[in-house]
Amino acid sequence: MMNNRLVFPDYVFESSWEVCNKVGGIYTVLSTRAKTMQDKIKDKIIFIGPDCWKNESCPFFLEEKDLFCDWNEHAVKEGLNIKIGRWNIPGNPIAILVDFSCFYDKKNELYTYFWEKFNVDSLHAYGDYDEASMFSYAAGLVVESFYNWYLNKSYKVIYHGNEWMTGLGVLYINKVLPEIGTVFTTHATSIGRSIAGNDKPLYDYLFAYNGDQMALELNMQSKHSIEKQTSKFVDCFTTVSEITANECRELLDKSTDVVLPNGFDNSFVPEDNVFETKRKAARKRLLEIANALFGTELGDDTMIVSTSGRYEFRNKGIDVYIEAVNRLLDDNNLGKNVLALIEVPGWVGEPRKDLADRLSSGIKYDTPLEIPEITHWLYDMNNDRVMRMLKSLNIQNRFNDKVRLMFIPCYLTGNDGILDINYYDLVLGNDLCIYPSYYEPWGYTPMESIAFKVPCITTDLAGFGMWVNSEKGAYCEIEDGVKVIHRTDYNYFEVADEIKNTIVKFSNMKDSAIEKCRSNAEKLSQKALWTNFIKYYEKAYDIALRKAECRK
Repeated sequence: MMNNRLVFPDYVFESSWEVCNKVGGIYTVLSTRAKTMQDKIKDKIIFIGPDCWKNESCPFFLEEKDLFCDWNEHAVKEGLNIKIGRWNIPGNPIAILVDFSCFYDKKNELYTYFWEKFNVDSLHAYGDYDEASMFSYAAGLVVESFYNWYLNKSYKVIYHGNEWMTGLGVLYINKVLPEIGTVFTTHATSIGRSIAGNDKPLYDYLFAYNGDQMALELNMQSKHSIEKQTSKFVDCFTTVSEITANECRELLDKSTDVVLPNGFDNSFVPEDNVFETKRKAARKRLLEIANALFGTELGDDTMIVSTSGRYEFRNKGIDVYIEAVNRLLDDNNLGKNVLALIEVPGWVGEPRKDLADRLSSGIKYDTPLEIPEITHWLYDMNNDRVMRMLKSLNIQNRFNDKVRLMFIPCYLTGNDGILDINYYDLVLGNDLCIYPSYYEPWGYTPMESIAFKVPCITTDLAGFGMWVNSEKGAYCEIEDGVKVIHRTDYNYFEVADEIKNTIVKFSNMKDSAIEKCRSNAEKLSQKALWTNFIKYYEKAYDIALRKAECRK
């Protein structure tokens, strides 16, 4: 028992496509929470992810061949090809990577099984559905094998799946090991994201949408089906914010049992003596690249703003960010030169050799490079949505512009060939971060921003934006460290103006006011640490374990 009230597990198995696989925001959710869980049940929180590397080395995984070696030999005999080791993150939790490729041969048999047992419609599967489903099933087999080898009904055990990609495994465990409590978290409903991504109004019409009908219209039947059926059969159904809980209720016809807000682990943030060194280095590198690209001499007094995240042009608000930058060009009240960055990975080809040559030469240039808006070449420049919008708005980074935009379309892993700095070492170089999301169940980028003492702008359509407003009891302003803009299905241009006005306001703030802003941002981030948010997981585990106990 924990807190004399809640039943707490002896073991937690947690699966996700993003375990040791840095492809999206769920990687951040799990990797920052791991240390808190390790502190509670060291080495009894076990993460399960896909073996996407086969014979290559995974940069996020450290294999330990002597860990559970007796079970591993047994698992091989059962047809499981796994690697056991540790996730190379704070806390170094145990991770198991499973090769799921061998299960494709029995795909149709599996889909029939899950249709008959749980009414999961896999008939319309395409693309990543098959890949995710085979991984999900394999992850379920891993848990079953481990449990039967080491554990029994005297242990309190949780199996936690994240997103629809883990649904089949959760349902499998629910069927074959009913004594295990199951938790399922949707970080964003597949059909809600699709509605928003297809430029349909989501919020004003949410009450009127039928999830099954929209899945048919948008060719999302199978993903929607596994998500809906998993939410129905699981012991504890969860999501990450109230805004997505409402989405689940309307589109999945299932209310969530617990909302699990996403926290952060500030061990990612450098100590004070290192922080300033890294901040100066990041700013210096960004300005060097900008000056080489533009043929300018932007100094350290330049205001650096950015947006980042996945390349979801409308959902992440990349479009309205560009619109705001365009409007900023005509605002005479701007107090400083502005370097506006877009840091979203596109269909990147290679780093620009002409830019790399300028940077290595050490020469100051007074003429811009051709196409002075982008740091890396793309495979399809003409059809890239950012480049097309810049062209349509005639944003060209002219010599007399006080605002210049730079598109960095690569993953910031520290080896991109131009910046060669990882994202966390780069974000702290900003003065202001801007995330005007239209569809954002939580929003890790603004949370990371304030953890690194960078004030930010977000919207009340992001779970994080709703949370910071609830902390204040009113709409937050930039002086609070986070500016939350009201956003609807239809106020795109008003949002762009509000972003522009906030940038102008920030550019004219005195240094003392900016420092106060930065301090408030950091204080707010402290309230969102996992040590404060783990209590919601404890509640979810309690619900699931109590239901499982009734089945023993």
